[in-house]
Amino acid sequence: MDLNILLTIVTTFGGLEGVKWLVQYLANRKTNKRKEEADATGMEIANKQKQVDWLESRLLERDKKVDSLYIELRQEQEKTMQQTDQINKLNLALMEAGIKRCDIRGCDRRQPPSEY
Repeated sequence: MDLNILLTIVTTFGGLEGVKWLVQYLANRKTNKRKEEADATGMEIANKQKQVDWLESRLLERDKKVDSLYIELRQEQEKTMQQTDQINKLNLALMEAGIKRCDIRGCDRRQPPSEY
């Protein structure tokens, strides 16, 4: 091979910088590949971490909503229990009044005493 042809080929590939680039590429291609893979893996992990954080925040919001609904449910249950208790007391007082009823006029055992 002629020296002129060799110099022509080297010149077409960028001269001395092209040769440096070629040598550097051949020497560091495995290292560069590992760096690119590490960068890609790091980006994937960061993306997944963002997704996990977003899902955790949504889960916390739903937990707060469920807690508030449970509080509201317990309040309504307490109100219902109080009303049921009041109704039961009134029914018991009505039953006691029915048992203590006196059909005889002028009965002195009548509660409260009256003239009937």
